[in-house]
Amino acid sequence: FCGECLQPCLQVPSPLCPLCRVPFDPKKVEKASSVEKQLSSYKAPCRGCSKKVTLAKMRSHISSCAKVQEQMASCPKFVPVVPTSQPIPSNIPNRSTFVCPYCGARNLDQQELVKHCMENHRNDPNKVVCPVCSAMPWGDPSYKSANFLQHLLHRHKFSYDTFVDYNIDEEAALQAALALSLSEN
Repeated sequence: FCGECLQPCLQVPSPLCPLCRVPFDPKKVEKASSVEKQLSSYKAPCRGCSKKVTLAKMRSHISSCAKVQEQMASCPKFVPVVPTSQPIPSNIPNRSTFVCPYCGARNLDQQELVKHCMENHRNDPNKVVCPVCSAMPWGDPSYKSANFLQHLLHRHKFSYDTFVDYNIDEEAALQAALALSLSEN
């Protein structure tokens, strides 16, 4: 794991491996010098300016690259097509924005929730309910994560909306996945 991904795991009294969830001794964490060497020797083009940068310095470069910042600024933001006087349906759960379970900050999408919690609640030891999971049909609104930051970082790296059809039940989803799998072979 890179240091940024492993760091939240080291901030708790009993660290768990972010992959397999087995307890580990932080004193036995070693740098993977062979991986560091590879990251320092391989170069790739920046997606904005096409400048070749070593992989070890790519994140830093992208965060300061003017062309990448321009691309990100031009990404479309959601706005209603036309204003409406119709009420938002109350029977449809909101799975787009969430409330921070620590401080109550509102209207955070998944990525903003992760960033907000990393910046503001990195050392908060309280067990809290994951607002993303509790919004899902299978979510348990009373289950509190033992380490919410680890949970966020490893369980919510993508949006469920990309992969889940909330309008079909589990059996129908399984049948659809099997049919698609058979049709691809």
